[in-house]
Amino acid sequence: MEIQQVSYPDLAFVDIETTGSHFDRDRITEIGIKTLAGNDIQVWEQLINPQTFIPQNIQRLTGISPQMVENQPSFEEVARELKQELEGKIFIAHNARFDYGFIKASFKRIGIDFKPKVLCTVKLSRLLFPDQPRHNLDTIINTHHLQVSARHRALGDADLLLQFWRVCETRFGKEKLNEVINQLVGNPSLPPNIDQELVDSIPDAPGCYIFYGENKAPLYIGKSISLRSRVMGHFQGALTQRKEMKLSLQVRDIDWIETSGELGALILESQLIKERMPSMNIKLRRSKDLCAWSLEKGPKGILQPALVNQKDLLPGLQDNLYGLFYSKREAHSYLKAVAKKYRLCEVLLGIEKGEDGKSCFGYQVKQCGGACIGMMATEIHNLQLKTAMNLYKVQVWPYEGPIAINDGGEMIVLDKWCYLGTAINEDELVELKSAGDAEFDLDIYKIVKKALAGNYKNQVIQL
Repeated sequence: MEIQQVSYPDLAFVDIETTGSHFDRDRITEIGIKTLAGNDIQVWEQLINPQTFIPQNIQRLTGISPQMVENQPSFEEVARELKQELEGKIFIAHNARFDYGFIKASFKRIGIDFKPKVLCTVKLSRLLFPDQPRHNLDTIINTHHLQVSARHRALGDADLLLQFWRVCETRFGKEKLNEVINQLVGNPSLPPNIDQELVDSIPDAPGCYIFYGENKAPLYIGKSISLRSRVMGHFQGALTQRKEMKLSLQVRDIDWIETSGELGALILESQLIKERMPSMNIKLRRSKDLCAWSLEKGPKGILQPALVNQKDLLPGLQDNLYGLFYSKREAHSYLKAVAKKYRLCEVLLGIEKGEDGKSCFGYQVKQCGGACIGMMATEIHNLQLKTAMNLYKVQVWPYEGPIAINDGGEMIVLDKWCYLGTAINEDELVELKSAGDAEFDLDIYKIVKKALAGNYKNQVIQL
């Protein structure tokens, strides 16, 4: 019996060099393609005149200077030949959203539709080598001992992808790689009212996305450091999760707002949910009725919580604030829970009324340690109360004035835990710094507090 040989579809390993990273603003300077068709390898490469400035750092990285491209054809002049070269082949690139996105945008500007099947070698590496800590091209080169001919030149990097494919083929076999092609290239089902072109245009960048239902009503707002991947995650989840299925059936349109980094996305998400009130988000409340506890010493030296209402609140400036609650009811519920957990006296805390010298009701049911009748020392009662409340202490603003946090190249300006805005140059920084006080928002306070205690603590500039 004759054994049938396993073969692939035609594979085009593609790399490009560009003047920068933005599809709309920047342009392609070089394209390199190595095609694997059966056992044959075909090569196509072309320098492109971007008809725009090439930044110095890009020239140093790629070695492509303005003089090298000034007499080369524009993208429009090679577009038909390029499309023919890629037609009917699987488009393979490393971080394929970048290379595919640039080529697709370049075709679109001259009225040519370009929709190949796309396979990303980052995803291929993650799938086949899950224990490898990183999957960037330099890591793949070093891990698999690939031969570098011209790093950061289009054809040289395309050749590295072909070498990596051969490594995978040797390790796993052609049959396995055909399965992988089907797994990575197969598009997951999109909602019936969303087309692939819209999803393809969503960048894999930080920001917020908005799902709309009928009549442009906001359904859901989310944030991600990789917008397109997160949106696609909703649609993939629709196959197994009821909430995602409900969302997919109702969505009619998608919009997004890019941010420079994760912190900007978190702050924007909080603002957008409050402004637009999407039906499928957990409702975030505005901070108009905020209150907090302060601890004041009573006549007998007993610490007693006093409620500080919105008009007297100065979060970030007052050292003796605990909690931050959206309502008086929420504040009292918290205090009751603290009293019960630490066996504190509700009479001394002002939660219930009592008579001097008589035990409170809590003592009678063994929920009070007896501070009301001298069975627990005042100092111990005070210490336990302060220990419990310190878990929710409102942190005083740790800087002398406004600060800016570097978030992916843009500057998020804050003062006293309030978000003043985002600046992209020195003039905007100065303007925001002197703009005056902004409204305190509890959700943003929590976001910023966590950020300053974590990855962003070394990104702070005091203004």
